[in-house]
Amino acid sequence: MQIFGKSMVAEFLEDFIVFRNLSPMDKRLPALKDLRAKLNLANNEIPRKHERAYAQVIVSLLTAAQRLQNHQAELKRLIFIGDTRMSDGNAFDNICNAAGWQGIIFIGSENNEAFQFESVPTAGGHLMAISNRWSALNANEERNFRSFCANHNLPIDESTAVIIDLDKTALAARGRNAHVIDQARIQAVRDTVETLLGDSFAADRFLSSYNQLNQPEFHPFTADNQDYLAYLCLILGSGLYDTDKVIREVRGKRLLTFRQFIDQVETHKDQLSPALQQIHAEIYWNVQAGDPTPFKAFRHNEFLNTIQRMGFLPDNVPADSLLRDEITITAEVRRLALDWKENGALVFGLSDKPDEASVPTPELAQQGYQAIHRTVTHIVGN
Repeated sequence: MQIFGKSMVAEFLEDFIVFRNLSPMDKRLPALKDLRAKLNLANNEIPRKHERAYAQVIVSLLTAAQRLQNHQAELKRLIFIGDTRMSDGNAFDNICNAAGWQGIIFIGSENNEAFQFESVPTAGGHLMAISNRWSALNANEERNFRSFCANHNLPIDESTAVIIDLDKTALAARGRNAHVIDQARIQAVRDTVETLLGDSFAADRFLSSYNQLNQPEFHPFTADNQDYLAYLCLILGSGLYDTDKVIREVRGKRLLTFRQFIDQVETHKDQLSPALQQIHAEIYWNVQAGDPTPFKAFRHNEFLNTIQRMGFLPDNVPADSLLRDEITITAEVRRLALDWKENGALVFGLSDKPDEASVPTPELAQQGYQAIHRTVTHIVGN
C-alpha cells in the first residue's frame, strides 16, 4: 500500500452527493420536497435505498446535475461503484430501470485470497463485476474494471453518469479500512449511552447488549437501524429491561418489532430517571413521526467520532497505520473518478449514512467542522 498525500472526497464529487435524507449538498439541485409532487411521493416520505422511489429521486438529481455540468449531452449510461452486492446492486438495477439506461456495476471488497475478478448478472439482468481487490478498478491488474467497461461497449464520456458509494467504498474501503467507520459508530453509541446513564453505566453490560443485538439474527427486530440499537442499549443499561429476556422474547416471536418495544417502554416510562424520561420522550416522538434517525444525540456523537478519525495522523506514519486507525480515501476509487470526470462523465456520490452523522450542525459549522465529504484525510491504496 502507498500513501498519496491528502485530499477530500469533494475533490472528485464536489457537492454532487446526497446522504440518507436525499437532501443534495449542492443547493442548485432540486430539494426532495420539490420532487414529491412530480414523483407522487407521500408527504414527509424519504425513500430508502432499496425502494424504486429512491431510484426515481436519484434519476431526477442526476438529470438536474447533468444540466448544470453539460447542457448538450443526454445521459444514456450508468456506472456504479460500490461495496455491497445486494444493497448497491438493487439500487443500481432500479436506477437503470427508472431511467432506461445501460449500465455496469462494480462491487469491491478486499481480502488476502488469490486475485478474483468475475462477471455475474444482477437480479435485474444487468452486468456486475465483482473483485476482491480495489486495484481491479484500474489497470493495476490484468483483469480490471476499465477494460471490462470497454470490452462491453460502455464508453465513459459526457453521456455517462458514475455513481460512487461513499461509505466503505470512496472512504474506508471494505476489507481494507472499513473497521474504522464501524469503530466510530460503536464509540458513538457508547459515548451517548454512558453520558445519559452516568454512574449507572456498566461497560460490560453495554458491550454484551450491543454485540448480541447487532447480529443479523435480530435485524427484523432492530430493522438494522443503529438509532434503534443505541436506544435499546440505553434502556437495557438503565435496568428497565433485561437483555437475556428481550432476546428470548424476540426469538420466541413475542417481541417482533422495535416499535412494539418502544411502545412498551412508553407504558413504563415513569420507572426511568427524569433525564431518561426526557430522552425517551424525544426519541418516541421522532419514531411516531416516522423519522428513521430518531436518536439525534447518538448521531451527533457519530459525526464527531467519524470526523475525529479523518486526517488526524502525521503524514510520515506507515500506510498500514493509517489503514488501522484513520478513515482514508480509497486511492483507486479517487483515481478512477478523476480520470472519468476528465472524460466528461458526471460523477455523483450516494451515502446511506444519516445526514445528522454526515453534516455538521450550524453550531459545529461555526467551529470550523465540515461535512464528511469536505473533510481532508489521507489517500491510501495501490
